[in-house]
Amino acid sequence: MHDDLITRAKAWLEEDPDPETRAELAKLIEAADVTELAPRFSGTLQFGTAGLRGELGAGPMRMNRTVVIRAAAGLAAYLKSQGHTDGLVVIGYDARHKSEDFARDTAAVMTGAGLRAAVLPRPLPTPVLAYAIRHLGAAAGVEVTASHNPPRDNGYKVYLGDGSQIVPPADADIAAEIDAVRSLNDVPRPDSGWETLDESVLDAYLARTDEVLAAGSPRTARTVYTAMHGVGKDVLLAAFERAGFPAPALVAEQADPDPDFPTVAFPNPEEPGAMDLAFAKARETDPDLVIANDPDADRCAVAVKENDEWRMLRGDEVGALLAAHLVNRGARGTFAESIVSSSLLGRIAEKAGLPYEETLTGFKWIARVDGLRYGYEEALGYCVDPEGVRDKDGITAALLIIELASALKEQGRTLLDLLDDLAVEHGLHATDQLSVRVEDLSVIADAMRRLREQPPTELAGLAITRAEDLTRGTETLPPTDGLRYALEGARVIVRPSGTEPKLKCYLEVVVPVATHADLPAARAEAAGLLATIKRDLSTAAGI
Repeated sequence: MHDDLITRAKAWLEEDPDPETRAELAKLIEAADVTELAPRFSGTLQFGTAGLRGELGAGPMRMNRTVVIRAAAGLAAYLKSQGHTDGLVVIGYDARHKSEDFARDTAAVMTGAGLRAAVLPRPLPTPVLAYAIRHLGAAAGVEVTASHNPPRDNGYKVYLGDGSQIVPPADADIAAEIDAVRSLNDVPRPDSGWETLDESVLDAYLARTDEVLAAGSPRTARTVYTAMHGVGKDVLLAAFERAGFPAPALVAEQADPDPDFPTVAFPNPEEPGAMDLAFAKARETDPDLVIANDPDADRCAVAVKENDEWRMLRGDEVGALLAAHLVNRGARGTFAESIVSSSLLGRIAEKAGLPYEETLTGFKWIARVDGLRYGYEEALGYCVDPEGVRDKDGITAALLIIELASALKEQGRTLLDLLDDLAVEHGLHATDQLSVRVEDLSVIADAMRRLREQPPTELAGLAITRAEDLTRGTETLPPTDGLRYALEGARVIVRPSGTEPKLKCYLEVVVPVATHADLPAARAEAAGLLATIKRDLSTAAGI
């Protein structure tokens, strides 16, 4: 085993084009450091529906230039097999370690394969890449990003020509082509021949952002903004200026790209502590709301002042507010969300007489809904301009929520007042999440097996009226690894995360509310139920 490991590591070293990972691997081989080498060579990073994502480093189980070149070669072979013999592939990248290298390698591989490649001019938000695919009529797009993952990670997201992320069977077909790449020496990688795009693609995206707003709408709400050390700031500021919103007060410590994300443990607005600096800025400047993007700016977080304290709105709350705003503006078309998001969207759509659809988790599914007008997911992702960007977009979502806050401000009201109105109209939909990050992935598999073998019959004293194992698929959903429980006045979904080593449980309770005066009691009841469901579910799953 030990000799075999060293042999495989040496073979990898011979092909590795990157001096940094070569040095790293050579050192491990010289020291015969089996503890470090074994996990790096325990398989290969799997190309799935989010493309690739993993920790940077040498070896097939890490993100590095060798893995990326092979992935690009597999994608090129797949595109040619689909008849795109000289199709255009647009490549975007964020400001993480190695992102620019991975983008350049991808451009070289596409060019070497006889395809045309165009690279965005600099690190830009993921939605700009998603927009560019449709705008330029490309056959595919690649975004090098690990979104809101820890600093040591990077990733590789693949879109097809419709501008949405790949779904099965394309992911498996591309994976098979990647596996067929025998040696890096078989992959031509010229030093030039691809195009570096100019600012016109960004200008076209920015011109499009204006279209999400209603002509002549109020633009008065004041904001604090954090880019979370990512690439959102310049594009968001330009979009705000075009729209005529007041320039946001920036969280200076997090405004500019920094691949080490020095002020946050995880660069995700949902993680505890990530918004502390933004809240400090808000206490200093007293804005109407706080806006945060994640590092690649495809997500948008919103915080509001409640009883003199700043608090993050849940993704489901922002999802409902944007839906109500669009309905109020007379939007037509289908409203869609993933199964883990709040059922309130369905109630809003039904009352407005609009079509509504539920999809599997991820914008790769939401973006494919026929006639989509608006789609959202509870993990702070919102698609408010599906014709322009068939993916979540943290820039246009920010514009739309600030337009809504401005309209309410003119009436002497806030986003919280509108949430209260929605609760009285449709019932209080309260959501929470039980999320367990693990070092050992078998913990997740054990929990899922335990729930399948000994399914709970009740949670928080509420009988489970229907239990579904989603691996079998349903009438409207393709198969996925997940469990869904319907309870009297509540719903629970349990699934392993697709992008992180986490088990995620999504909880929702619905409490009827007769009048605004009943809201405090309904909130207390909902909070109690959610806490008890969480406790009982933990016990049932053994986590």
